[in-house]
Formats: sequence, C-alpha cells, structure tokens
Amino acid sequence: MSYLIAAPELVAAAATDLASVGSSISAANVAAAAPTMSVLAAGADEVSAAIAALFGAHAQAYQLLSAQAAAFHEQFVQLLTAGAGSYSLAEAANASAAQSLQQDVLDLINAPTQALFGRPLIGNGADGINGTGQSGGDGGILIGNGGNGGSGGANQGGGNGGNAGLWGNGGAGGAAGNSTTAGLNGFNGGAGGNGGLLWGNGGIGGAGGNGGPAPLAGGVGTTGGNGGNGGGAGLIYGLGGAGGNGGIGGAAPAIGPSPTIIPAGGVGGSGGAGGGAAALFGVGGAGGTGGAGGLSNNTVQSVGGYGGMGGLGGQSGLLYGAPGAGGGGGAGGAGDGAFASFGGHGGSGGNGGATGLFGNGAVGGDGGLGGDGGTGGAEGGQGGIGGLGGTGSPGGLLLGNGGAGGSGALGGDGGAGGLLFGQNGTNGTA
Repeated sequence: MSYLIAAPELVAAAATDLASVGSSISAANVAAAAPTMSVLAAGADEVSAAIAALFGAHAQAYQLLSAQAAAFHEQFVQLLTAGAGSYSLAEAANASAAQSLQQDVLDLINAPTQALFGRPLIGNGADGINGTGQSGGDGGILIGNGGNGGSGGANQGGGNGGNAGLWGNGGAGGAAGNSTTAGLNGFNGGAGGNGGLLWGNGGIGGAGGNGGPAPLAGGVGTTGGNGGNGGGAGLIYGLGGAGGNGGIGGAAPAIGPSPTIIPAGGVGGSGGAGGGAAALFGVGGAGGTGGAGGLSNNTVQSVGGYGGMGGLGGQSGLLYGAPGAGGGGGAGGAGDGAFASFGGHGGSGGNGGATGLFGNGAVGGDGGLGGDGGTGGAEGGQGGIGGLGGTGSPGGLLLGNGGAGGSGALGGDGGAGGLLFGQNGTNGTA
C-alpha cells in the first residue's frame, strides 16, 4: 500500500505563487499584442506587405495559443487550490473524529469512578471560574492534575486548588479579591492542591486580598488577608508549592479608640506556609512574603500598620532534599501627611522549613523594613523598627549544615548542624 503525505498550507502557497506567475504572463501578452499583431510594412512594395502580414499572422497565432495556455493555467490553479482545501477539510474531519473517539473512550473509562467517587479515573480537574472563588476540581484518581482555584471577586476569598490522584500536580490556589467595604478585613488566598500520592508537585498558594477602607472609628485599620498555604508533594518525589503572599493592611482611621491612643494602620496579612516535599525525596516550598502594613492617616497623627509575618518554609523530603526558605516579613506602613506620624514595624521573617535525614537547613526569611516616619510637625515621626529575621532550620538529622538566619532588626538564630556531621548555621545580621 502506498501512502501520500500532503501539507495543505504548502499546496495553497504554491497555488498562490502560480496564480501570481499567470497574472504576470497575461499582463506581458496584453502589452505585446498591439505592437506585434499589426506590423506596418517597411515600404509600398509587395514584398514588404507580405513580410508585415507574415509577422502579424505569427503574432495572432501566438495570442491564440497564449489565451489557451492562460485558460489551462487558470484551471490548474483552481484545481490546486481546491485540492489544498480538500486536504484541510479531511485533516480537520480526521482530527475531530480522533478527538471524539478519545473522549468517548475516556468517558467510558471514567464513568464508574465518576459515579462512585465524583471524580474521573484519568483526566485533569476543571479550573475554578475566576471572580467566583470556586475551588478547582480534583484530578483523576489514577493520573491527572488538579484544577486551579478561581480568583475571588470583591469581598471574596480565593478558591483552593484541586488535588491530584496517584500521579499529577496539584492546582494553584486562587488569589483573594480585595475588600471594598469599610472595616472589612482582607480575605485569604486559596490553598494550593496536593500533588499525587506517588509523584507530583504541590500547587502554589493564592495571594491574600487587601484590607478594606478604614472604618469610621475603632482605632485600627483593617487586616490584610493571609496568603494560601502551598500544597504538599507526592510520596516518592515532588516539590512542595510555595505559599501565597499576604495582603496589604488597610489605612488607619481618623479617630482613635480613645483620646489618649492614636489610630493605627491595619496589620498586613501573613504569608502562606510552603508545602512539604515528598516523603522520600523533594524540595519544600518557600514561605510567602507577609503583606505590608497599612498607611497612617494623613489627617491626624497616627501610626502605620505592622507588616505581616513571613510564611514558614516547607519541609524537605524525609530521606533527602532541600527544605523551603522562610518568607520575608512585610514592610511596616509609612507615616503619612502633615503630622509627625510614626512608621509601622516590619513583620518578622518566616522560619526555614525542617530537614529530613540528609540535607542542609533552609534560610530564615528576612524581617520586613520598618515604615518611614512622617515628615510633618516640629520633628519628623519615628520610623518603624525592622522585623525579626526568621530562624534558620537545623541541618539533616544525620548529615547537613544548619540554615542561616534571616536578616532583620534582630537577626534570627542559625539552625543547628546535623546530629553526626554538620555545622551550625550563621545567625542573621541586624
């Protein structure tokens, strides 16, 4: 049996080129017709008239043959163009039939597990719809990735990522929507889905939403939403998902809780914890960064909000792997306006993730920067204090160096070395 392979796009391009060539030849024939078909005699004698008639007759015969060749050329181009279209239609029909057959086979395989457990045997979970906070669907029990969580609308948290089955990656958590109602705290980001039980990466956590506008009274701005936790990895191998970042705290209200206590901006949301690595081998997810503290109020003397805490790093594989680094602390809210407002303190960095039997400890997250003080008044407002550096995690139980502590106003402690071999981690710098 002989086989024919055709590239419809190349056939169509060839037809276009041939049509262009035919147009050029036809234009040249038209230009040559007038001066060649009626040749003037060189003289009044019979010989000159006979020669002119001979050339004219040849020109007329050439134009007749050219017209026939042009008609044949046009028919050939039409057939070539139609052939390219037929090949394209045949390929589309075959592809549609193959996809339909594949889907029919999958539907037949997945029908029993879908009816019994509410999830397919093979296939990816559906993504949540953005703007609804809908969670992603779980992947197939045997093979399939979890669907991503949908982002949240206004005043709504993010959806969680779907979990994988035996083999596959977890879906990412959806980001939370920002709060738009006065006095309403930020909503949390969705958690990342877990990787497959045997093999797969965890999904990343969604970011937390920002806190709402300042309340009319009460003294403190709204709190930012926390970042979602990263999903855990599979049993044999996989990477833990990173934690989501925390949301920004709301600005300080204009009225404090009492005449002697000035109002303050809201606290930034905490970063989500990184997902743990696989039980045997893998890398833990990094902790999310804490959200920035809310600004002070620019109409009264007030204090910027404290930055959110960094997320905890994910644990490494039990046998070997790198744990996740701790997330950085959020920056303190700045002092604002024409008053000597104070900057908020930076958030503490997250601690590094735990290590298994072999491996180095993770670095602790850096503390957040303190907010700048306001420039008004006889003296500028005092800047906020930088956050504490996160603690570096210990090295592996048998072998490994401890992780370095994160930098901050006060450095975090370095992690302890392994039980048999390994050096302690260095303390973070101030």
